[in-house]
Amino acid sequence: MERLADKIMRLKRERNAVILAHYYTTPDVQAVADFLGDSLALSVKARSTDAEVILFAGVHFMAETAKVLCPDKKVLIPCPEAGCSLAESCRAEDFAEFKKRYPGHTVVSYVNTSVEVKALTDICCTSSNALKVVESIPAEQPVIFAPDRNLGSYIKRLTGRDNMVVWDGACHVHEEFSLEKILELKREHPAAHIVSHPECRAYIVEAADFVGSTAAILEYCSREDVDEFIVVTESGILSEMRRRYPEKSFIPAPPIDSTCGCNDCRFMKMVTLENIAAALENMAPEIELDEQVRKAAERSILNMIEIK
Repeated sequence: MERLADKIMRLKRERNAVILAHYYTTPDVQAVADFLGDSLALSVKARSTDAEVILFAGVHFMAETAKVLCPDKKVLIPCPEAGCSLAESCRAEDFAEFKKRYPGHTVVSYVNTSVEVKALTDICCTSSNALKVVESIPAEQPVIFAPDRNLGSYIKRLTGRDNMVVWDGACHVHEEFSLEKILELKREHPAAHIVSHPECRAYIVEAADFVGSTAAILEYCSREDVDEFIVVTESGILSEMRRRYPEKSFIPAPPIDSTCGCNDCRFMKMVTLENIAAALENMAPEIELDEQVRKAAERSILNMIEIK
């Protein structure tokens, strides 16, 4: 692992490359990243970096987003097969037909979508800013929210917008948490706060002490009056939590099916030091996009970034 990490650092210098990694990747991948963050922060960083090459240690739609914002840079994806169950639950051809059924609606799509779906979107959002994005749209304007039904329903409840239509998609990790097991953990650790991602089912979100994006959850854990947290999101975030707050205790919430081990995203875990090193060495696989689609997707992402 050390030799691979050293090789990656050397190749980064030689290629004038930067590595962006999501919180859900493995700790060894996070350790070689130049920037670690959630979807919104990584989108902004991709846009602002001076490097000639961006290697995205994450899933496919994230690397696509970086290429949308950085068309003149080479964007590498170490494992092109690393998809996303949420993005794959919303195919562009199906979404185009869905959109036709609701003429006049403003389309808000989560960043966890393909570039083709972003091209059909008016404003992108992330879990960090979904509420702000929807609130930026006049209350009388009907909205389509895609693709996550749990996040969309959560935003719909917070805003009270009856004129919001939600696509029926979901993330395999956040769908699989067990409320019964979480409440059992709470009984064992009564002082612990339950922190949940809004992609979780409504009954999980309602049981949480705090609901937010990965970045918001990390910030919440800084509070001085709580030393123990039950973490209801993908397990990769635990590495950053323990690095930031070594004196605190973080308990991963278990899935419904205990035989699968823990709450891992199988796609994020496909990114390894081996395929990162290979991508930098070979300068491939590279993300390439149709320019017309890229421009349409860029508009929806920039519309998101411009909302303050």
